[in-house]
Amino acid sequence: MTRTDPIDWTALRTEAHRLAEKAYVPYSRFSVGAAAITSTGEIVRGCNVENVSYGLTLCAECGLISDLVARGAGELEALVVVSGSGEYCSPCGRCRQILIEHAASGALIQTAEGPQRLVDLLPDHFDVTRLEDG
Repeated sequence: MTRTDPIDWTALRTEAHRLAEKAYVPYSRFSVGAAAITSTGEIVRGCNVENVSYGLTLCAECGLISDLVARGAGELEALVVVSGSGEYCSPCGRCRQILIEHAASGALIQTAEGPQRLVDLLPDHFDVTRLEDG
């Protein structure tokens, strides 16, 4: 991580919960919000957006990564993902892969058990080092 100031986990959780309340979930009624602090010090956000086909539903973490890239906000350093009830949620496998690609080395995610390294959620993840030279 490149930031030196302490992570305000409470503020990130509050923001993630606020985003969960904005989620579009008419089918499952399971809202999710995500908030992260980046290497530039910005807070990026996302909420899940369902689609009637289910398979096209966007996870909160995908919205967060879109916000990160659109802002040019660097890399993720600390992340919180919560449900509408405020409980911590663990990202799905697809989102774990997407989050890791945009995370700083040593990036953390808050879990019910406490902060954990994001890369530990997806051991042996796919990364650029696995691409063959063309």
